[in-house]
Amino acid sequence: MGCSVSTSSRSTCSSGSRGEAVSPLCFEIGFCGTKRTKRTFSDHVITLQNLPSVPNRIFTNGKSRTSCIFTQQGRKGINQDAMIVWEDFMSEDVTFCGVFDGHGPQGHLVARKVRDALPLKLLSSMHSYQSRQNGSGGACLKGNLKKSDGSPEDRLNCLWKETFMKSYKAMDKELRSHPNLDCFCSGSTAVTIVKQGPNLFMGYIGDSRAIMGSKDSNGSMVAIQLTVDLKPDLPREAERIKKCKGRVFALQDEPEVPRVWLPFDDAPGLAMARAFGDFCLKEYGVISIPEFSHRLLTERDQFIVLASDGVWDVLSNEEVVEIVSLAPTRSSAARILVDSAAREWKLKYPTSKMDDCAVVCLFLDGKMDTESDYEEQGLSSATVQSNHSGNAIETDDGQKTELYLPRNFTVRSSEESDSYGRVAAEFEGNVEAVSTEDQNWSGLEGVTRVNSLVQLPRFSEERPNP
Repeated sequence: MGCSVSTSSRSTCSSGSRGEAVSPLCFEIGFCGTKRTKRTFSDHVITLQNLPSVPNRIFTNGKSRTSCIFTQQGRKGINQDAMIVWEDFMSEDVTFCGVFDGHGPQGHLVARKVRDALPLKLLSSMHSYQSRQNGSGGACLKGNLKKSDGSPEDRLNCLWKETFMKSYKAMDKELRSHPNLDCFCSGSTAVTIVKQGPNLFMGYIGDSRAIMGSKDSNGSMVAIQLTVDLKPDLPREAERIKKCKGRVFALQDEPEVPRVWLPFDDAPGLAMARAFGDFCLKEYGVISIPEFSHRLLTERDQFIVLASDGVWDVLSNEEVVEIVSLAPTRSSAARILVDSAAREWKLKYPTSKMDDCAVVCLFLDGKMDTESDYEEQGLSSATVQSNHSGNAIETDDGQKTELYLPRNFTVRSSEESDSYGRVAAEFEGNVEAVSTEDQNWSGLEGVTRVNSLVQLPRFSEERPNP
């Protein structure tokens, strides 16, 4: 199914920064009466086919005006993590960020598909709301919150909650019906944020996490966790899964990792309670409904870090905040954080296959490094933006080349190939294919604690007769 959206017809609102007195509903999506004269790229129709040419959208290692992102392949085969920062997302003052951690044989395809399609669904939902709101006097998306009901903050929360809910539902529906992407035993997490001025909106599923570095009253940096790791052993998650006849338990050799199992087979052992895809478990309690939250940022809030569990498995929130805040340059923060996680994997789990790591660092004051900052560190801006390790590089034309540089990690399996084939980026109706001769997904090998799945079910989409 093609996905396109036009976000023309915008309204004039002042671009508030943190701490300014800006009406929360002044969101440049139809809450104010007059139209903007300056148009952005998002005023035009955006499709999956022309995403690579969208300005201020980055999805490979590098930096933007306000952020830096970095991913590094683990030791399980192809990198199944994906990430994105899209500045000027709906207007000049709106930024979308996301990290997506795939799992299963086609998890890398699912993660990249969600990375590309989910932001467009958010845009489409907002544009659809704007069209209806222009003729309905400001009702919320489902019409259950009248203009006179609740505070402006309540109406804004209603709008964004419905937008995230609808977009996540549409994303999972598209994955289920995709003709070239088998998501029966493959899926992806998602941690996504939308920032505009002092407002931060978050929607997430799975165990990828978002935290914030903020200053306390004494000026010391503290870590604030913004999302909850949606693991199967959380009481509400476990109750839902068990009501749907799914099973939740941990393996004997990894008691700290609860997993979801089919009622009639010790598979697949999914290590999260919510995910895109994973349709073998959708009837047994695994869902793709996101948790949603809204936060009003203050001048004390410094930066936000989104990362896959390859980082959180070995580093605490406090350690992550310290690493990012002490990075020699802001542009290098994401890379340094991934490098730190890689070292911790070697120290803490020397017999495990290191998991993929993906990091997005968004700096809330809207500033990045200057050339003088690089010179003080003996670096150049070109050096900072370059790829410092052998992870995948996804080029502007959508092609993705898997490179490899040996790293001094102790691993349990020595059968991994040191050469990786090219992978064509997926667009609508043209999902990338991986050469099994050059690239094998080995996520079920080795010590299992790093795996989101333990084993694939012994059936396809057929279930035994009751």
